[in-house]
Amino acid sequence: MPAPKENKTKSFVLRINSEVMDAVEKWAADEFRSTNGQILWILDDALRKHGRLKKK
Repeated sequence: MPAPKENKTKSFVLRINSEVMDAVEKWAADEFRSTNGQILWILDDALRKHGRLKKK
């Protein structure tokens, strides 16, 4: 039986427009998420909607 896949994360620097960052920070606060968590959620949601990741 193959070993289960590990959930690995990668770090990188993101340059983002200050207006967009302010909007993401507010959205994150509204949903009780960290800014990082909100960005990950936005990316995950977009990738799944466009068929780039398998749906859960």
